[in-house]
Amino acid sequence: MTPPPPKGSTATAALAAFTAGFVDTVGFVGLFGLFTAHVTGNFVLIGAAIVTHHSGIIAKLLALPTFIVAVALTSLFLRHCRKTQRSAVRPLLIVQALLLAAFMVAGLTLAPFTGGDQPAAILTGLTGVLAMGVQNAASRTVFTHLSPTTVMTGNVTQIVLDLVGLTERDAPADEVKARIRKMLPPVLAFTGGAIAGGVGFAVAGFWCVLAGVAAVLAMLLFNPVTEARA
Repeated sequence: MTPPPPKGSTATAALAAFTAGFVDTVGFVGLFGLFTAHVTGNFVLIGAAIVTHHSGIIAKLLALPTFIVAVALTSLFLRHCRKTQRSAVRPLLIVQALLLAAFMVAGLTLAPFTGGDQPAAILTGLTGVLAMGVQNAASRTVFTHLSPTTVMTGNVTQIVLDLVGLTERDAPADEVKARIRKMLPPVLAFTGGAIAGGVGFAVAGFWCVLAGVAAVLAMLLFNPVTEARA
């Protein structure tokens, strides 16, 4: 039997997925098609931009190395936390919240943007990439008990496989249902975050990123200081 997830796991996963969907949509709508969380998706957009002559190629090219830097720095911080026997969960959440706040401030102070390759637009977008790089790294390290929160393709695939699997007479129903209950909330939250990000940006511009900052800070409530060591 699959052990129950740690307390607060469902809320943490939902909030993280909401943040990813929200920030990714804000970046896409407000920064000429830049993905901040699903950074490899920028490769497809680079190919499209070459053909359609749309702006934003430079920002998309820089997104991956910026993302790599964020993941590498997060990994080094985790190593330090292991050596000092301190939890990295809350510090990483605080860093992500601060980076998202910087993303919002950059968007508010440097806009309006005339194109995706404008230095101000690039700086703003890469700040968002740094924030989501921290979340991606955290999901592979301190939040391994959660389902993925930044890309939903794998979650949706597994949910469909499990739903079909439940039709088998000898399927381990309890285990399969537990996995669905684990993966479905992030999918729904990511979808809601993406919709909220689009609507929020249309209504409030980069001020809407406050919702993403609030979601990350809310995760602190479900990850107390006594969280297991990273």
